[in-house]
Amino acid sequence: MEGKSISQAMLRRLPLYLNVLRSRPASQPTISATALAAELGMGEVLVRKDLALICGKGRPRIGYSVQDLTAAITTFLRYDAIDEAVIVGAGKLGRALLAFDGYNEFGLNVHAAFDTLVNEAETTPGGKQVLPMSELEAYCVSHNIGIGVLAVPASAAQQACDRMVACGISAVMNFAPVHLNVPEGIVVQNENFAAALALLSKMPRSSRPAHETR
Repeated sequence: MEGKSISQAMLRRLPLYLNVLRSRPASQPTISATALAAELGMGEVLVRKDLALICGKGRPRIGYSVQDLTAAITTFLRYDAIDEAVIVGAGKLGRALLAFDGYNEFGLNVHAAFDTLVNEAETTPGGKQVLPMSELEAYCVSHNIGIGVLAVPASAAQQACDRMVACGISAVMNFAPVHLNVPEGIVVQNENFAAALALLSKMPRSSRPAHETR
């Protein structure tokens, strides 16, 4: 939304709102900020502020049209405009990411995975390709790839990232536990499993939802 300052924290919340809206039964065509906040265990004021930035205020005593709010968030997140992507790293993580079949819901078309240990093209059970790293540059140019998913060991991450940037990739989702140095204008989103596991391991059991305890 032009002229609005959107925080990364808010960008992380918007897909959560979208999940709730998409699971809403057709018999419930509207939803209030109060109900949405309660569904996600968030503060009502925070949810209201987020939605106001996306599509304004809801109607008094009615709330928001689920259909209109879903469309507004989908458009804002560009889920309705497909971005082309590849995965670099075809180990267990890379192949698991390649096998995921729900990318289209998030406006992403993941074409293939590339790996230095692959010598000739392979086809996964899901019909995706795993290709030698030597083919990355030509593939990215011919398929207009703009997003790269990095699923390599930390020791190989910077070199792999450099190659992705050289291919014209402008946004990198990084699963390697390492800081990447990139040119100005390149977006890096770090997905750090180690940090997430550390946080979960230190969370007191008493503060975890009952259904998550064992």
